[in-house]
Amino acid sequence: MNHEKIETNVGLLGVLTAIAISFGGLAEIVPLYFTGQVTEPAPGVEPYTALQLEGRDIYLREGCYVCHSQMIRPLRAETERYGHYSLAGESVYDHPFQFGSKRTGPDLARVGGRYSDEWHRIHLLNPRDVVPESNMPGFPWLDEQVIDAEKTGAKMRALRSVGVPYTDEQIAAAGEEVAGKTEMQALIGYLQGLGTASKTWN
Repeated sequence: MNHEKIETNVGLLGVLTAIAISFGGLAEIVPLYFTGQVTEPAPGVEPYTALQLEGRDIYLREGCYVCHSQMIRPLRAETERYGHYSLAGESVYDHPFQFGSKRTGPDLARVGGRYSDEWHRIHLLNPRDVVPESNMPGFPWLDEQVIDAEKTGAKMRALRSVGVPYTDEQIAAAGEEVAGKTEMQALIGYLQGLGTASKTWN
């Protein structure tokens, strides 16, 4: 088959292009499933606590990932600003992971422990109270809504089915851990844990 036949037949060109891209994609992606750095947790990384898990769900629900990435690239400008570059092993328990590429706001991969809980609370209520130039919206309702403790254990069981090693004891205690907690407390708990677990670079 010569080039002229392929280049003048749009359908055939499209099919062959798709096949070539598929083989290239498989060659890049499949080996990752057998690489320990990608499939095994980095030293010190544990599954989210019940409160952090609820906070992560709120992070997703409120669309925080639209403006904040959680992936520091291995470039000097990024590591000087945000800290050590992100490791794949830090995200093995994330379903889905929150790498992202859009940064209207700063990357949050290493935000844990940088600010106090009260700073985060004020920032989430009205960001301009602590960062005057911020264009982030406030989330005051998070301070009023309480976590539905009955659902937390079910979430952990679902995650266990895809490989997150929650124990029966952790699942049984989940409801009690989040009972009476506000969505604000849960989200702050999640943010305070980001980037603090791995012993690889801490």
